[in-house]
Amino acid sequence: MKKIFVSAFLFCFTIAAFAQDYQFKTTVDLEATPVISQGRTGTCWSFSASSFLESEIIRLTGKQIDISEMYNVRNTYPKKAWNYVMRQGKAQFSQGGLAHDVMNAIKSDGLVPNSAYSGLQTLQETHNHAEIEAVLKAMLDAYIKNPGKKLSTNWKPAIESVLDIYLGKRPESFSYEGKNYTPTSFLAMTKINPDDYVTITSFTHQPYYKPFILNIPDNFSNGSFYNVTLDELVAVTKNALKTGYTVELDCDVSEATFSAKYAVATIPEKEVKDRKDFTAEILKEKSITANYRQQEFENYTTTDDHLMHITGLAEDQNGNTYFRVKNSWGSNTERVPNDGHVHMSEAFFRLKTISVMVHKDALPKALRQKLGL
Repeated sequence: MKKIFVSAFLFCFTIAAFAQDYQFKTTVDLEATPVISQGRTGTCWSFSASSFLESEIIRLTGKQIDISEMYNVRNTYPKKAWNYVMRQGKAQFSQGGLAHDVMNAIKSDGLVPNSAYSGLQTLQETHNHAEIEAVLKAMLDAYIKNPGKKLSTNWKPAIESVLDIYLGKRPESFSYEGKNYTPTSFLAMTKINPDDYVTITSFTHQPYYKPFILNIPDNFSNGSFYNVTLDELVAVTKNALKTGYTVELDCDVSEATFSAKYAVATIPEKEVKDRKDFTAEILKEKSITANYRQQEFENYTTTDDHLMHITGLAEDQNGNTYFRVKNSWGSNTERVPNDGHVHMSEAFFRLKTISVMVHKDALPKALRQKLGL
């Protein structure tokens, strides 16, 4: 259970212990819950968005609540199954998703704390969805083949039963801090309104300041993205953080220059083949233009493969700005021998960010007017 929370005061720290020369000073540090692990699942979208909502609840109510990531996952799987069956298998069915899937889930099914729904069965300590994904997909593929020559509605309760077996039945009511709630009343208590959050991106193949459906594999629910210029995407994120709003991030972390171990992500000007090469010293980075960003997206060099939670800003000893990003791969382990955060350079953010989600009040007034919000 997450009980320790990161305080909002500024602090300095050095990660030289991890064999690199970076020294970071945190300049914006917003309240967030501790880093936890998504286990062997592809549910970073729920872990990161749930972390984002936990920070929003702190901001809105002052309450520190451990949200159930798996309740949101449980409520999203049937939606994925419906999309897959109705498209007769000509769509993606996987563990992946996007932040707006969490917003859709809580809008339709409410919100619960982790104490009411952990998604773990007896004796299970970590999440592993490899088997559940395989079982669900095999079932759905069998239904799509339609051996009875007329698809019945029985597949829906069958999928629900499998989800109940693996993740547990969803609570209709529960007790939290001495009060009884339903998922709907608990959501109301947190003051989270899913309609208050918008997703912002920047691509040149669509007109600016208009919403559009971004064609990426995990956007099974056809979520809408507002398109802005690349400079505005950076400015929106910085403005949110500087005015007290954390930011949900969808990005590409497949680059050799993204290192969870060394807690840094950059885009060096010269090619780097070994992670040790770019973490040994501060290297000059590429200048990222909108056209270069678009090129890397269209040639599949940049893909949406991971979601994380931006909770602050930092500077290195040379005055370069970084986004302080909370990951969901755990902390203080052999793989991640630090506090589970990554310092992402502005160049990396400009090139590898697919989108950000923010509260609409975090947008600058002029941009809100352009977007009609």
